[in-house]
Amino acid sequence: MPFIQTKTNTSISVDQEKSLKEKFGKDIRYLPGKTERWLMLDFEGDCRMWFDGKDTSCAMLEVKLFGKAQESAYEKLTAALTEDVASVLGISSDRIYVKYEEIDHWGWNGSNF
Repeated sequence: MPFIQTKTNTSISVDQEKSLKEKFGKDIRYLPGKTERWLMLDFEGDCRMWFDGKDTSCAMLEVKLFGKAQESAYEKLTAALTEDVASVLGISSDRIYVKYEEIDHWGWNGSNF
């Protein structure tokens, strides 16, 4: 049940969104037991964002998952997601944040896991 929300102050074209969707779908496998089958994505472009006092291109990714993962898995996923956003959207990797949130209670299809 991972959910990845991507916010950026740059525009995201349909083709770029599809490319990121495909890449994120593969990357999520760095978290044991997580697959694209349960991955939900949200892409928000043209957000009003500032980083380091500047409004130049930046991005914030929030990864929420049911359960927990090892630090090494998070390291691999952070590297992959950062590379994907940098290559697809042209955002410098030092202007991309990735935040993780582990969730104990997650609902789907009218009930909780």
